[in-house]
Amino acid sequence: MINLSESKYYYNRELSWLLFDERVLDEARDKANPLMERLKFLGITASNLDEFFMIRVASLKDMANAGYSKPDIAGMSPAKQLDALNDATHKLVDKQYSTLTRSLMPLMEQEGIHLILQHEDLNKEQKKYVDDYFMKNVYPVLTPMAVDSSRPFPLIRNKSLNIGALVAKKVKDGKAPDSLEREFATVQVPSVLPRIIRLPSDKGDTVILLEEIIERNMGKLFANYDVICAYPFRIMRNADLTIEEDEAADLLKEIERQLKKRQWGEVIRLEVADDIDKRLMKVLLKELNCREEAVYRIQGPLDLTFLMKLCGIEGYDELRDPDFEPQTVEELTPDKDIFAAIRNKDLLLHHPYETFQPIVDFIRQAAKDPDVLAIKQTLYRVSGHSPIIAALAQAAENGKQVTVLVELKARFDEENNIIWAKMLEKAGCHVLYGLVGLKTHSKITLVVRREEEGIRRYVHLGTGNYNDSTAKLYTDIGLLTCAEPIGEDATAVFNMLSGYSEPLNWNRLSVAPLWLKDRFLSLIKRETRNASDGKNAKIIAKINSLCDKDIIMTLYEASMAGVKIDLIIRGICCLKTGIPGVSENITVRSIVGRFLEHSRIFYFENAGNPELYCGSADWMPRNLERRVEILFPIEEPDLKDRVYHILDTMLRDTLKARIMDDDGSYSRIDKRGKELLSCQEKFCREAEARIDENIKKVKSVENGRVFIPETQVDD
Repeated sequence: MINLSESKYYYNRELSWLLFDERVLDEARDKANPLMERLKFLGITASNLDEFFMIRVASLKDMANAGYSKPDIAGMSPAKQLDALNDATHKLVDKQYSTLTRSLMPLMEQEGIHLILQHEDLNKEQKKYVDDYFMKNVYPVLTPMAVDSSRPFPLIRNKSLNIGALVAKKVKDGKAPDSLEREFATVQVPSVLPRIIRLPSDKGDTVILLEEIIERNMGKLFANYDVICAYPFRIMRNADLTIEEDEAADLLKEIERQLKKRQWGEVIRLEVADDIDKRLMKVLLKELNCREEAVYRIQGPLDLTFLMKLCGIEGYDELRDPDFEPQTVEELTPDKDIFAAIRNKDLLLHHPYETFQPIVDFIRQAAKDPDVLAIKQTLYRVSGHSPIIAALAQAAENGKQVTVLVELKARFDEENNIIWAKMLEKAGCHVLYGLVGLKTHSKITLVVRREEEGIRRYVHLGTGNYNDSTAKLYTDIGLLTCAEPIGEDATAVFNMLSGYSEPLNWNRLSVAPLWLKDRFLSLIKRETRNASDGKNAKIIAKINSLCDKDIIMTLYEASMAGVKIDLIIRGICCLKTGIPGVSENITVRSIVGRFLEHSRIFYFENAGNPELYCGSADWMPRNLERRVEILFPIEEPDLKDRVYHILDTMLRDTLKARIMDDDGSYSRIDKRGKELLSCQEKFCREAEARIDENIKKVKSVENGRVFIPETQVDD
């Protein structure tokens, strides 16, 4: 008898995430990718790892410090997970830097891009240039901080890059003797200045990092001292906010208060130069209260996120992926009435292959349309200069009822969202902060419009955020509809968010945290019954993460019944494939490409009558049990065909897909005898082809008359 609740059937969530970051790193190591794209992927791995430490590792440390020993679904206690992660993350960081120094920098040199890592390597002209640059641009900004009996150890801000030094008072006859007392001093590398500085060069581009310029000129910051040594260092702090929502009289003020605490969180990770002076290292460990296992000794520049800017250096277009411009949707061009287009038929948008602009136009038109009575929208993450925020504010100023749920607890966007919430309130919008204890992660907009036939509700549902910037980088699905059943459900969603109303039933939508998980389990179990009855049974799910134990157990049961299950999972996967008698019918693949796979799509064969859904939720406990999420059906036959085509194309990807092996590792697909296919590149070409086809249609119109083959003319 198989007991599917046993830990041997599951992978650890955190170790699985590290495998995802390693897949991103694999793109940086892939010689088939252009050089600048490889630099970008390496920078992304560093950014990913920063957040992983600040949230996931920090959370595990909190649990371990509190004596919490309950194992996860893989049977690992927090302390055991930390031990495993410590080993795995050190190996990952070593791999990052070997990729930079052994693979990418030699290629950069070949292409004429010279990255100087040590200021000692500058030539005479360059030394003069950086010294002048320091005095004119850097010196006025810096604040050197000494530590002595009257000046305590300063606050070292989270993620900031700093240069620590040991200094000693100058003596008359030259340098200080070894017996003289050394004092600690530090200076923060200012984030307000460019980190990458271009230098005069006879050929190509030569650049140096700002911290090297500061380190070279440290003596100018401590005029009466000798600088014995100076080395860069960087820390990660615990950034996981603890908010007691039940006790907070004002959630906005409580989050503002907690954000300030982020800078004082426990040090989770300390990055230092590999050759750092032992005496300086001793000071850092003591003052930062940091253990040796949290130290990462780096052979190269700290904080590789600078590579994401370096890869944008002017020129070198041949070293980048060809530009792709999100394509216009024929029915939703700016000159057309978007409400008439939606009344004509449901519309599906596939970002970033199709432009996000129609969604911005949808809100803008609603803001100006005198027949629009109300606009309701959820906002999780938006761009820095969001046109949607501006349109909502204008709508309120135009006298419309505007209700906006701004999720203040969107991690690392809290401060940004507080600013937007205050701005919207000032414009006259009704601003909600969500439900106590839950994050509102759903992506939904409701526009209520007065028309000749009566009130009509227009709805946008999406898998991604209302962020016009990331919509160019993330793959997502959006549906525009005025179907009355969905309109009624959308109204119920906002009534639930703004009041205490819980609908007795839903027409088309499934909503977490009360109904969605049961809906998924029910759909999976239906496939299990169909397989047992000899009917067609198949499941395809495209998600970002899978770690919900109930979902995994139910998928195992479906597999055991003979259901063919194809999972496309970008990141975390706690399910194991290839277990005899349990998961032999399950495949897991991950696709890492030029765009971030973010859409969630679900296909259920349903005995030959397939059902397709899209939504905002991953198969994770937090999404299904602690968030407001929405799953919506794709019902129009042509739209179902389009969404299935997306899934089918991804399952045929042979260039960017990696398959999970039975041991949990991922490997590239054996291309022998298979079509060489990158699904993302195919989607780009298909979007461009649709535009080309539309242009041909337009060109067939001349002098106001459409030319039609004679056989089709009907008088």
